[in-house]
Amino acid sequence: MTKPPDSPPAKKTKSAFSRRGFIQGAGLAGGALSTAVLEETAEAAAAGAAIGPDAVPITLKINGKSVNLTVEPRTTLLDAMRNQANITGVKRVCDRGTCGACTSIIDGKAVYSCTTLAIDAQGKNIETIEGFTSDTRMHPVSAAFVNHDGQQCGYCTPGFVVAAKNFLDRHPNPTREDVEKGLGGNLCRCGTYVGVREAVLEAARNMKGGSRG
Repeated sequence: MTKPPDSPPAKKTKSAFSRRGFIQGAGLAGGALSTAVLEETAEAAAAGAAIGPDAVPITLKINGKSVNLTVEPRTTLLDAMRNQANITGVKRVCDRGTCGACTSIIDGKAVYSCTTLAIDAQGKNIETIEGFTSDTRMHPVSAAFVNHDGQQCGYCTPGFVVAAKNFLDRHPNPTREDVEKGLGGNLCRCGTYVGVREAVLEAARNMKGGSRG
């Protein structure tokens, strides 16, 4: 008995509509599309959904300005700011959350940028040393560091200034012991701790909080 030929496989019906095809074929303006993708990424991150592994667009608010970046989900805030946003006041030194050279302020709290994911910093206010001064006026903490030689090689200095500013915002009238304890998360390999502490006490006085010696 002759076996009938196999029937050809049924063809899959291709949908006349797909999100990818719509995006590719509709000719949407680049700005509108970028905004939609940024919002989608932020919503997914907020909901705890898996994102990546490819690079995704994000928006960070750094020193009062919104900055649009494209990063892999594993990218740290330190790398995103230094390599894409040209925010170089945060320094890569230990890269493991122990020295404080990469200290920035997120929503009023001093954090290590090297252990914070950039994608998790969306929707938050990020401050770095670049945002403390204007073209005409140095911040009192920065000025006090200059007055007391609170720096040598300079790698740790921006992180110390940021940490000190955040500390004084929360403790405007510190004692010397308060300063020593409050800046315990920042290390200076050059050993300028005496100058740093004197600088913070002077800054406290100049910022109208005063210090108790």
